[in-house]
Amino acid sequence: MAASEACSISARIWCETRLSVWPGVIPGAPCAVNRRSAMPHLRSRRLRLFLAVLIVIAAGVGVRFLPLGLPREVVKYAGSVLWGAMVYGLVAFVRPAARPIRLAAVALAVAVLVELFRLVHTPGLDAFRLTLAGQLLLGRIFSVWNVLAYAIGIGLAAKLDAGTRPPTGRRRSIADALDSPGAADIAFEPTRGNIKIRPADFS
Repeated sequence: MAASEACSISARIWCETRLSVWPGVIPGAPCAVNRRSAMPHLRSRRLRLFLAVLIVIAAGVGVRFLPLGLPREVVKYAGSVLWGAMVYGLVAFVRPAARPIRLAAVALAVAVLVELFRLVHTPGLDAFRLTLAGQLLLGRIFSVWNVLAYAIGIGLAAKLDAGTRPPTGRRRSIADALDSPGAADIAFEPTRGNIKIRPADFS
């Protein structure tokens, strides 16, 4: 009876410490994830990504087709850089909660596959590539330099995405948390367990 009472008290103290004290009081300690509260953040992030993709598309169309007086190489590869950033934005729109490094890897894989797809020629595909939508989505001529430009655009977009995200707390040990500035001001009074020694009953 005494052992079970001591175990229950210890378990209760551990749960209160883990769920109530550390996440909500210690600076930087992570809180439990609430999916309902995370949904508005994801919707807001998707909206921002959608607007960013529209801006990137408008910039790419402007660079490629408006008479800005830019050199031909700048027009070509600036458009490719913006295209890579657009792919990153679309991938992030589909998976808004994923880490930027994973989004960048998926976006680069998609960009490389699209570039390799330019080696496939059929009458229907070639006719589509002559249209504005075909030029923007698929392009016409395969180029390794385009892949490099895509990677630059994806990298810049991932860096911007990582820099604009709200900071997320990483899981810390109790020792690290207690070593944080201001930890001395934390009010922590664990419940004392009233453990009594009883003689064993072997009857």
